[in-house]
Amino acid sequence: MISNKKDMSSKFAVKMAQAALDYAFDQGWEITVAVCDGSGILVAFMKTDYVIPAAVDFALDKAFTAATLRKATHEFGERMSSASGLSLGVGTRNRLITWAGGIPIFEGQDCLGGIGVSGAMDHQDLECADAALRSVGLKAAPNNMAEH
Repeated sequence: MISNKKDMSSKFAVKMAQAALDYAFDQGWEITVAVCDGSGILVAFMKTDYVIPAAVDFALDKAFTAATLRKATHEFGERMSSASGLSLGVGTRNRLITWAGGIPIFEGQDCLGGIGVSGAMDHQDLECADAALRSVGLKAAPNNMAEH
């Protein structure tokens, strides 16, 4: 168990963030990584030395979106692009983001939070997030990993 109350513990949030950073470093990628609890509150944040500044907010918003909607950000993006009304509406919602790189963190049926990675290409962001989940013995649901 990575939590004691079906929520994200700071110990495991930091472990996941470090694992994502280590994976990116090994690949030569610059990233930011944010881990939040099930309410979208930030628990851990890290970044590589030379990542672009804009990636900070992108990672925070990806983690928030994945945690609060309980779905991967790219899945949310696919749903929002399915109809013009949805597509127009999402742009008015603060903090919700439709780019790949945000994955909800589940332990069984319980959503403990979300992880958001930004700064690299979308499939690379997802690889870093997956490495983070694997570092604590979890894996992304099959529908949470985009095809690349």
